[in-house]
Amino acid sequence: MKILVTGTAGFIGFHLAKKLLERGDEVIGLDNINDYYDVNLKYARLGELGIDKKDLADNRLATSNKYPKHKFVKMDLADKEQIENLFKNEKFDAVCNLAAQAGVRYSIENPDAYIHSNIIGFMNILECCRHYGVQNLCYASSSSVYGLNTKQPFSTIDKTDTPISLYAATKKSNELMAHTYSHLYGIKTTGLRFFTVYGPWGRPDMSPMLFADAITQDREIKVFNHGDMSRDFTYIDDIVDGIINVIDNPSEKYSVYNIGNNTPVQLLDFIATIEDSFGKTAKKIFMDMQPGDVKSTYADIDDLSRDFNYKPDTSLADGIGEFVKWYKGFYNI
Repeated sequence: MKILVTGTAGFIGFHLAKKLLERGDEVIGLDNINDYYDVNLKYARLGELGIDKKDLADNRLATSNKYPKHKFVKMDLADKEQIENLFKNEKFDAVCNLAAQAGVRYSIENPDAYIHSNIIGFMNILECCRHYGVQNLCYASSSSVYGLNTKQPFSTIDKTDTPISLYAATKKSNELMAHTYSHLYGIKTTGLRFFTVYGPWGRPDMSPMLFADAITQDREIKVFNHGDMSRDFTYIDDIVDGIINVIDNPSEKYSVYNIGNNTPVQLLDFIATIEDSFGKTAKKIFMDMQPGDVKSTYADIDDLSRDFNYKPDTSLADGIGEFVKWYKGFYNI
């Protein structure tokens, strides 16, 4: 299968592309490599896929020196003309759109970036799927769409009309846009509402990396809502297995699923697991809840398990152990 994976310089996109390539698929990776966080980490991920930084130029395909069936293009999803040319020339069997402007809190500071990437960019993906015969589209939504919902676990039958960040609003908009294109043009669209994903090569703005940095550099960890928070932490390998099952067996119509671990973990327990892996106690400073954040996430994954045989089975201790091992190696600790 020939698959376009957007966001392959990012955390989840990198792992997905690697797994697809290892099983023999042809993968075209795409990313604009923006500076929302350290671009050196993004280039390092691409390097693991055999894409050399010196070979990159805007809107030109670079060939992997490691995987014969992999090419990468530095491109902005909002550049309609370039995206159309890519679809026209490459003729994809499937698309997995993981590219987006990430970050809940950053969306409060810089809202324009979210409209540019998450709305205009996604619109271009939908239009190109429509005009260039791609009937299999998988895309990233987010648990943040549940907003002010208090019923848990979160279920896809729950209302999602009370987002509390622009990031969440753009992800809900993606689901609505996908529904329209499925209805009008018969495109098989599957949205995946990601819960908190962690593991090797993770994002520096996410809690595992923030906590690891603080512990190793003897800085204080900011513990929000005074520790009274929980997250449905999900290991990256489990997430990637779920995405691939969806790509391989697209729904016959529009669908949306939660993809998480179905096991929320208290924030302080999560920190304790990281402390155990490093063998070092963190310095903690307890703070109030941040704007746009939620107290708890908890995924009901029954429908994804039923329809796609999704079975996350990585324990928190094992997953954190793998993350810490990677972290120490990557940062020479």
